Amino acid sequence: MAAQHQEWNSQMAFIMAMIGSAIGLGNIWRYPYVLYSNGGGAFFLPYVISIVCMAVPYLFLEYAAGYNFKTSLPNMFRKVQSKFEVVGWFICLVPFLILTYYVVIVGWDLIYFFLSFNHGWGANPNSFFTDTLLHSTSSLSGLGDVILPILGSLIVLWLIIWFISHKDLNDGIGKYSKVLIPSLMIIMAVVVLIAVTLPGASIGYNALFKPDWSLVLDPHIWLVAAGQIIFSLSLGWGVVSTYASYLPEGTSLVKNGIIVTIANCGFELFTAIGVFSILGYMSSIHGVPIGSLVNEGTGLIFVAFPSIFNEMGAMSYIIAPLFFLCVLFAGITAGKESIMKIILET
Repeated sequence: MAAQHQEWNSQMAFIMAMIGSAIGLGNIWRYPYVLYSNGGGAFFLPYVISIVCMAVPYLFLEYAAGYNFKTSLPNMFRKVQSKFEVVGWFICLVPFLILTYYVVIVGWDLIYFFLSFNHGWGANPNSFFTDTLLHSTSSLSGLGDVILPILGSLIVLWLIIWFISHKDLNDGIGKYSKVLIPSLMIIMAVVVLIAVTLPGASIGYNALFKPDWSLVLDPHIWLVAAGQIIFSLSLGWGVVSTYASYLPEGTSLVKNGIIVTIANCGFELFTAIGVFSILGYMSSIHGVPIGSLVNEGTGLIFVAFPSIFNEMGAMSYIIAPLFFLCVLFAGITAGKESIMKIILET
């Protein structure tokens, strides 16, 4: 097994790879919506408790499993009990299925990155996204349509993923994580700093953090908080244990786990401030309640934000490409190469 012959050549390579597997589209398009719609500032109570009592112990458990067995996920289960090997194979299947649709969304973002330089989505971003780009239709005949721009972007992304995942551990995932993750954080910092200076930005982030303490006693909020942190840290996919299987002896698992957790949670909170600052700007110039602008998923990234960029004037030609570049970097680093590594190791 490759995992028995390779090791991370530095703690930085491992930490950057782990941060990359954690930081993804969910930090940008899901967390702000979850925070706002589940009590605002009050959401931090179940969120922090979920981190301390569930996510961090779970993260340490996966670290320990990979660090101890130093092999692929199915083999880890087989060493515990031979009949459990099928569980490991099933876990490998789940992230692979996720990868097949996740990479499509990143492919859309690659297209939007180039469109952002001249607002190529036009005056009606919703129509452009659903009709022009996706060719959406209720007819089954649409299943056979080949959309060349999307096909081209997918080919580019699959080649990037293949190139990184098939290289030596440190020359591939380790090397590119050390470049992409700091770049992602720097670009996002620029986006957020620009966003918070926009007129009306305070409307957005004040709405984001306004606490609704009545929701703290709602069990649903606690389930949402637990689900968000598990999703965000990529727990239960085999990514963490696979990366940990390459750790050299004497590595401090606890210290590395805490660094990764803080970096992931800090990034998604920082990003939420930027996202809601931009939404606040839109709310102020059109007099639209912030609640009617809040969305998650593709609607936020490919419809709401292009609509906002259309209203921002010259500044949008700076912030829009940076924003879609952030999404692209987050998408590429968020477990794509690690999922491919899991598949290769099995």
